Amino acid sequence: MRFRHPDGSTVHLAYCTNVHPAETLDGVLAQLRDHCEPVRKRLGRDRLGIGLWLARDASRALVADPTALRGLRTELDRRGLEVVTLNGFPYEGFGAAEVKYRVYKPDWADEERLTHTVDLARLLGALLPADATEGTVSTLPIAWRTAHDPQRAERSRAALRTLAERLDTIEELTGRSIRVGLEPEPGCTVETTADAIGPLTDIARTDRIGLCLDTCHLATSFEQPDAALDALATARIPVVKAQLSAALHAEHPHLPEVRAALAAFDEPRFLHQTRAHADGTLHAVDDLGEALAADANALPQGVPWRAHFHVPLHAAPAAPLTSTLDVLKATLTRLVGGARPLTRHLEVETYTWQALPPALRPRGRQQLADGIAAELALARDLLTDLGLKELP
Repeated sequence: MRFRHPDGSTVHLAYCTNVHPAETLDGVLAQLRDHCEPVRKRLGRDRLGIGLWLARDASRALVADPTALRGLRTELDRRGLEVVTLNGFPYEGFGAAEVKYRVYKPDWADEERLTHTVDLARLLGALLPADATEGTVSTLPIAWRTAHDPQRAERSRAALRTLAERLDTIEELTGRSIRVGLEPEPGCTVETTADAIGPLTDIARTDRIGLCLDTCHLATSFEQPDAALDALATARIPVVKAQLSAALHAEHPHLPEVRAALAAFDEPRFLHQTRAHADGTLHAVDDLGEALAADANALPQGVPWRAHFHVPLHAAPAAPLTSTLDVLKATLTRLVGGARPLTRHLEVETYTWQALPPALRPRGRQQLADGIAAELALARDLLTDLGLKELP
């Protein structure tokens, strides 16, 4: 979906296909047919943006076979789909029964991460619509914190500098500008926007490598959107892409009924980092189950908790829980509600539909498509309320 900003520029809105993960190229093609095109039709649009997730095996197949890459581009066009952004965070196995810490491997100290990200940038250059010259790729925020030491930190910085050089080369050869955004996430070495400023300042070409701002992660860490964006602007760190998402919020986690409601979201597939902010300190545990353990006092009980659980934008959990949709709205207002957009690539990323409590999960493809379309419709309405005009 495309929108005209009052300054005349085009803002793109997509949804991320990691909600129906596939590891192979055949699986990606099936996604387009079985999921993405039906969502487009539900929205009544001739064209729908998707934030494509290409796992390692799928990306390698496309790099190795130019005919397959042309075939993917043809299939996108045929189904009324366009790609200006890729999700390069998960490397493989995102559809596994248990993902948890595996999603952070390989990290930026490992050569495979650089190779994969460069492959994605090259592929995106070939997949961009004919009238688009800019693309973005979101990526791991360097590493999970416990796997990082000074030697690995230096290898990560060197890899990111090399990435910037290779992105320069891609533009020289193709005329397409591809930028990569580190995506701060709770528990990683870059957990917050503030954590990103140092590493990104160290990279020589920060116009090539900036930030992917996920509003669920921002909210989970209790960051204030205005303060975060002001600090990034002062440091001249670009927001190359934003992911529109909402976290799980519990206002009174000490109450038994609230803890019972939270427990329904404690599922085994994904990591749900949980945070509380008290007395100027951010208190943290790696997963929701740790916060709820009967013998644990890992988090303060008398202040709100937030959990890294991407809840559907249009459907906040039932009381006594809610979502951080208000943080998303405040962030979006700053990102695109001003005289010029701070980013032009927006992506709804609710990959946890099938991890919701059983009563809330979609039953089959049709209900999933209905839900994703409803999320995009909400995002569309937020954009038009900010003065952007939806384009055909």
